Amino acid sequence: MRLSELEAVVESLLFISGEAVPLMAIAQTIEMDKATAKAIIHTLADKYEEEKRGIRIVELNGSYQMCTAAECFEYIRNMYKSPNRQGLTQTVLETLAIIAYKQPITRGQIEEIRGVSAEHAVSKLIEKKLICEVGRMDTPGKPIMFGTTNEFLRYFGFKNIEELPALKETEAGKEGSLEA
Repeated sequence: MRLSELEAVVESLLFISGEAVPLMAIAQTIEMDKATAKAIIHTLADKYEEEKRGIRIVELNGSYQMCTAAECFEYIRNMYKSPNRQGLTQTVLETLAIIAYKQPITRGQIEEIRGVSAEHAVSKLIEKKLICEVGRMDTPGKPIMFGTTNEFLRYFGFKNIEELPALKETEAGKEGSLEA
């Protein structure tokens, strides 16, 4: 198969999926090794970028997905003005930051850090698919532990959780502290 044909196949796989597709699945589908599949994906991504296309290919935890170009966001938002895509409130953002940096974490631990109930904020984050249940703590009551999702990575434009910005020092001088 020629390179242009392989690119077309990879492009169609990413387009039809609508979700992040693992590199291994792409490589197996096009019957190539992972390095070759990755090179094809990056070539496509570079073409979209160079041609200033309305879509991009982004990497999410070793998987790849097509998404809209950031510069098109305002136009898309104007077209779909959906109340479900509203921005995040300060309370929800604070809760999300705690979860992102301390994951896995229970609602009780979040409430201990924030000093107020986190039930509403956690519910909103689950509803927006920015967090999900990642397990249960091995303590009495087995509380649910939460972590971020691939949707979180997409929403904030990260490839993986390691791309989170480093925490700044707090007034108390404790680097990386999220405590109140």
